[in-house]
Amino acid sequence: MQAATAAELAGPLLDLLPPVDFCCAYGSTLLHARPDKSSMVDYILGVADPVQWHSENLQRNPGHYSSWMARLGSGAVTGLADHVGVGVYFNPFVEWRDKRIKYGVVGMKNLAFDILTWDKFYLCGRLQKPVHVLVDNWDIRKVNTVNLEMATSASLLLLPAEFSEHDLYAKICSLSYMGDLRMLFAEDKDKVKKIVDGSFQSFQLMYRPLLQEYISEGR
Repeated sequence: MQAATAAELAGPLLDLLPPVDFCCAYGSTLLHARPDKSSMVDYILGVADPVQWHSENLQRNPGHYSSWMARLGSGAVTGLADHVGVGVYFNPFVEWRDKRIKYGVVGMKNLAFDILTWDKFYLCGRLQKPVHVLVDNWDIRKVNTVNLEMATSASLLLLPAEFSEHDLYAKICSLSYMGDLRMLFAEDKDKVKKIVDGSFQSFQLMYRPLLQEYISEGR
């Protein structure tokens, strides 16, 4: 069974939700050819006005939210994301077709700010790894280019004098897990290696143009 295609990931799901300005998908189902019923596809949705978006989505898809959040309304949903979380509100374990999905909603300004400044180091860390962009946005593409450049520079400083291309991508991938206690206890200790092994060519597509600039400039 092949990994999910863009049409399978985006089509009816985005028709189900209110309009978004940016959307990307990630997860094992996306990168590997061995999805099963327990596999989950994760989405990040960038929207212009999170309060308005959640208000409309609560009318369309109230079952996507926990019962108490649905009662509190869109203002509480957005407030929880901004003041307790990392600026993203997730609806997890949503049953869609024959699979489970999880989607996180973030305001476009917060998305761009985190990508560019590493403020929360959540969204920027996610976009330092391969994702499947389903709704592209020129502004996000521009700031993410800076994000990838910064991730490359930081990883080069952390690596020894001699390293492989795989080592570089593993270091980039590990940036967002540094200081994450889950990596000491709950998470798979080989998670970074598995991500790089499973998406090595995608890392090359993302980072080789930047590496060629480094080589040509003699950095």
